[in-house]
Amino acid sequence: MSIKAEEISALIKKQIENYQTEIEVSDVGTVIQVGDGIARAHGLDQCMSGELVEFSNGVMGLAQNLEENNVGIVILGPYTGIKEGDEVRRTGRIMQVPVGEELVGRVVNSLGQPVDGLGPINAQKTRPIENAAPGVMARKSVHEPLQTGIKAIDALVPIGRGQRELIIGDRQTGKTAVAIDTILNQKDQDMICIYVAIGQKESTVRGLVETLRKHGALDYTIVVTAPASSPAPMLYLAPFAGVTMGEEFMYNGKHVLVVYDDLSKQAVAYRELSLLLKRPPGREAYPGDVFYLHSRLLERAAKLNDELGGGSLTALPFIETQAGDISAYIPTNVISITDGQIFLQSDLFFSGVRPAINAGLSVSRVGGSAQTKAMKTVAGTLRLDLASFRELEAFAAFGSDLDKATQAKLNRGARTVEVLKQGLHKPLRMEKQVAILYALTRGLIDDVPVEDVTRFEDEMLNWMESNTKEVLADIKASGKINDESKLKAAIEGFKKNFVASK
Repeated sequence: MSIKAEEISALIKKQIENYQTEIEVSDVGTVIQVGDGIARAHGLDQCMSGELVEFSNGVMGLAQNLEENNVGIVILGPYTGIKEGDEVRRTGRIMQVPVGEELVGRVVNSLGQPVDGLGPINAQKTRPIENAAPGVMARKSVHEPLQTGIKAIDALVPIGRGQRELIIGDRQTGKTAVAIDTILNQKDQDMICIYVAIGQKESTVRGLVETLRKHGALDYTIVVTAPASSPAPMLYLAPFAGVTMGEEFMYNGKHVLVVYDDLSKQAVAYRELSLLLKRPPGREAYPGDVFYLHSRLLERAAKLNDELGGGSLTALPFIETQAGDISAYIPTNVISITDGQIFLQSDLFFSGVRPAINAGLSVSRVGGSAQTKAMKTVAGTLRLDLASFRELEAFAAFGSDLDKATQAKLNRGARTVEVLKQGLHKPLRMEKQVAILYALTRGLIDDVPVEDVTRFEDEMLNWMESNTKEVLADIKASGKINDESKLKAAIEGFKKNFVASK
């Protein structure tokens, strides 16, 4: 079979036409040391800080230490398959996570990969996890309330949309319960919630997801989990992944609530990484930039101005204290970054006051301007009442004879404590809170026996829901008490039929 010359020339011409002159340049380095989730690589001279790199077995890593002759890489996955001499390749991409509506209702890990067994997430967009916080001019002062549904918070330490409010306390004092109730209360409030679980047991996270599903809250919630069994880098990245997912909604004019549960574990994971990377340790062996770690995360919470769409991102960071010590290193760091804190005290928790909020040590630095007029009207004297009650309570314990005014203060204080108690997963709408707090502060339940106060509250709100719906609807619509006489008449109308237990 003879081959014609013109056939060969036609073939060569065709090949030349299709020839692509693009040259692909990729930096490839060599692993010179690996162990404890950290790899050191030589030859990645152009590598950026925070860049993703890929090992020859497909595992990804995050470039952290850029040193003179090697790069310290944090391995994001199993490191047992990586050995000395392996190739490591630059990707040219900074660490990113998927963002968008597709993530709502899903449980994902720190890299945005689904871990709920419901199939892949087909997110159309990604965002880099490290992003500059909005500047001063891009912000607007916090003025809209974020209703938590918890009387003790909405009345005493109100939170506004775009605020950072720290929730601090020992383990097992109900911190997570406060966050879950706040998420449950965002139903029909046009709010996207993101719950970031850092270093928790997988069974705890599972139970939490089931609670959200049972109450219909998973429809507007994203759960980001980095369980205790994950390597340290995943615990360190989880809050950044959560806030990045939230920012996508915020910059589209929506309102977002992000809960970081808890940042103490993130700081410990970051300390572990830093020590393995041979960075110099500081106080309590934390690296010098542990303050910057939390400040750059929490500063991304903001209320944007109207030109940028008016969206907001509210952060509720958690910090776990040891034996109530809020003057330790990490707690004082985070207190100085946030706009106030809610302090949960174990003594109160174990004495049956739940939520165990210490009104004396809890404060909200900007929430007052975000409180509704109705709530301001009824909650004005509440903090002082509670503070003077706590003082008198200690004094009255000595059993001396008390004058009438002191006795009245003690009686009111005991009822205040009862009213501020609240059952688990039972958040209350703002108008119902206003109704019961009005009854309390105006002395309408001073003659109700202390042990009946909780029952009085439940029955009164149910009665008002059935018989004087328009009073509650008016408070809800206007955000203020337009007609005090109607509210008072409604409470007194119920009180006539209330029977105290013998």
